[in-house]
Amino acid sequence: MDDYFLKYEGRRPEPPLVYSATREMIWQFMATIALVVGAWYIWWRWTASLNAEAMWFAVPLAVAETCAYFGMVLFVFNLWKDDPIDIAAAPASLGDIDPNHPDGDRPLVVDVMFATYNEDPELVRLGIQDAKNITYPHPIDIRIHILDDGRRDEMRAVTEDEGANYIARATNEGYKAGNLRHAMEHTDGDLLVICDADTRPFPTILENTLGYFKDPKMAWVQTPQWFYDLPDGQSLPTILQRRFGPRGGTFGRLIEKVIGPVQLGTDPFVSDPKMFYDIIQRRRNWANASFCCGAGSIHRREAVMEAALRSFGAKVETRLHATEEIITVSSKEREIAPDLMEAIRTEAATTEVLTPYKFHVSEDIYTSIVLHSDRERGWKSKMHPIVESKMLSPQDLLTWTVQRYKYAGGSLDILVNDNPLFRRGLTFAQRMMYATTFYSYLAPVWNLIFLVAPIIYLLTGISPVSAYSADFFWHLIPFLVTLELAMMIGTWGVSGFAAKSSYLSFFPLGMRAIWSVLRGQTISFKVTPKVRQSGNFLTLVKPQIAIVVLTALAAVWAILAMTIGTTSHSASGVISNILWGFNNCLAMAGIIGAALWQPETDEGSST
Repeated sequence: MDDYFLKYEGRRPEPPLVYSATREMIWQFMATIALVVGAWYIWWRWTASLNAEAMWFAVPLAVAETCAYFGMVLFVFNLWKDDPIDIAAAPASLGDIDPNHPDGDRPLVVDVMFATYNEDPELVRLGIQDAKNITYPHPIDIRIHILDDGRRDEMRAVTEDEGANYIARATNEGYKAGNLRHAMEHTDGDLLVICDADTRPFPTILENTLGYFKDPKMAWVQTPQWFYDLPDGQSLPTILQRRFGPRGGTFGRLIEKVIGPVQLGTDPFVSDPKMFYDIIQRRRNWANASFCCGAGSIHRREAVMEAALRSFGAKVETRLHATEEIITVSSKEREIAPDLMEAIRTEAATTEVLTPYKFHVSEDIYTSIVLHSDRERGWKSKMHPIVESKMLSPQDLLTWTVQRYKYAGGSLDILVNDNPLFRRGLTFAQRMMYATTFYSYLAPVWNLIFLVAPIIYLLTGISPVSAYSADFFWHLIPFLVTLELAMMIGTWGVSGFAAKSSYLSFFPLGMRAIWSVLRGQTISFKVTPKVRQSGNFLTLVKPQIAIVVLTALAAVWAILAMTIGTTSHSASGVISNILWGFNNCLAMAGIIGAALWQPETDEGSST
């Protein structure tokens, strides 16, 4: 087993961000100002700034800015409100979470499920051992199950050695969702804890989360995913000294005296999910729109099964009506004989598949949409603020690419084929929250325009605006400043630069996912590797390298051309576009560096 992560066993997650009512008020005020100033800027862009002599350039850029502004509106809606942290006391018995159950006095039964396919059995063993250490203040029946879609003797041996229950099936239909469905047929716990092969639950995972289920409508609780093996990184003086000798180290220390400690390489793949869980997901609780993210989530079995049965019944009825229409049209009969209708209904029920978890590459968010849209039952979800488990992070760019492509493609597939904006049962707030998620995966389209625009100007001198004048900067700068201040306050406590850079540099993968879904291609169920892949991965970042090279060449050309005076470049245009291009290059630099990143030689070993 590649046990490099064992050196990080002593790490503990940071506490959740503290709620502040004062900060909330300031955030909402600044966000409102940014939205108003942004709307003013976008209006001015369309009505007074387009370069009439280059509409082929001016209009696409204005469209991109408008799309980005709309994404900003959705993001502000998502971040609008946070709630104080309130952890309810753990329920003592089944009756505390299901008041009408006839066996309400008995202890809760919890199934802890580890879904695995081809991961190292010794890695799964660590998760089993941690699950065996789960504590609870009341009597409780915790059952640990290994759901092995690899059907491996080694995995069965590890499972039995640890005293857990081994579950396998004959096929891999539905992949992880099918694996969970099969396991639910062979278990009967009141609650389910979903774990990936590398999930390591903390002892408090049940004690801190089951209190939410005292609300009979609580369907699932998602806990933050935490990657405990992110590299320690190296200080700036150490890196400079290695490359440039003692003088480099001295220069690095001087820089740190001015701006403070600088640690590089701590998270080369921008894997830290703190922004997503502590900010984005947690701020969806007020709208009952926090969605399930798979590993580290706890589900009420009744909710999952009931939603599956409702979906199954609706699909059977749809198939029945479609067949009835075909028969009546072809036979020209107004009614079908009752016996034939019953046979058709039986055939429809046999054809459809009962799926507690949707058979989809993004089964977690898809199932969330199904449960949230069940208006009759009014199922709720909760983003728990405290980290209750640890996982392994992507350790190379290939693994990161597999994971992110699956997220993007799966989400876009739902957007195209079962758009939640038009799904009955969801509230307006829930629709907007899901819209924020899916809309973000369309951003590579306009981000590509933002990356190419400064290159076009610097190479040609053709401007997308009527002039880089004082009027232009008078409209642009207030928008950028108010937006940056608002987002800084709204995401206070979490660094935003890395996330924004990753969002921009994601464009090649995002474009590929968009193109695949539009072509009707099936997004594959590739298992994210849990071990490091060797080599460098510069071939995966050729588009990002091209952006950096073209921007640098264009900047040099623009400076020379302006000096010679043979083009239409202006000083203000060249300076502003070089700064714009430099920001783009900084964003690309992160992922290019990730392609070259290798762990320190003392980090990895095999056993």
